[in-house]
Amino acid sequence: MLSDQIKTRIDRELAKYPADQKQSAVMAALRFVQDEKGWISNDDMEDVAGYLGMPHMAVYEVATFYHMYNLKPMGKHTLTVCTNISCMLCGSSEVVDYLGKKLGIGLGEVTADGKFGLREGECFGACVDAPMFTINNKRLCGKLTNAKIDEILAELDKQ
Repeated sequence: MLSDQIKTRIDRELAKYPADQKQSAVMAALRFVQDEKGWISNDDMEDVAGYLGMPHMAVYEVATFYHMYNLKPMGKHTLTVCTNISCMLCGSSEVVDYLGKKLGIGLGEVTADGKFGLREGECFGACVDAPMFTINNKRLCGKLTNAKIDEILAELDKQ
């Protein structure tokens, strides 16, 4: 069931669109659920579909198409490494390897303490700062080196 806070945020989003275009708020609605719960379950997708008056399958298609949605718990801090061509050419494979060794997890996994999850993602549109990752799809970290990664992880570990 969607919380009152999520419904309020969705309603604000819906005000931007014509009344017969409620499905236009689906991406924002999924983001609101993920912001509150950390991930989006199939039941959450069903609730979003019901609230927006659209088929569950249509919500599922959006949630599974875009890499920014977590469809399983991915830890308090989800690190999504861009593995597209520009970042790959600038060392994203090394970033993934380093994070994997440092955290003791692979792509799609979460540390045992639930603090960190590691994912790969598509282009973030900031190739000049490659290689890069996002933290919870909110903070973009670029021009990554092992030392910079260590600083970021230490900062996040304190939160």
